[in-house]
Amino acid sequence: MKPAFATLPPRFLRTPEAALFLGLSGRTLEKHRTYGTGPAYRKLGGRVVYALEDLQSWANRGAVTSTSDPKGELSAAKPQPSAGRTVPPPAGRRPR
Repeated sequence: MKPAFATLPPRFLRTPEAALFLGLSGRTLEKHRTYGTGPAYRKLGGRVVYALEDLQSWANRGAVTSTSDPKGELSAAKPQPSAGRTVPPPAGRRPR
């Protein structure tokens, strides 16, 4: 007899599988992880893994119902300014 679904441990995905689940590239997901703008992740024995529940929750934060709705809460995969800190312009570009 198979165990009930509720008793199974949570399913974890490595970066390539998590990126495929979200429709992103693995590199974009890595950037989100670096900048703190992506889904929650865990380190298990040096491996980065994502719980399906965390991926779905993060994706749901960006949900909108029409183009006139305010944008979802997801940030771009780039450094985000924080209180008292400015983000330098990309290399090769001068501030205006």
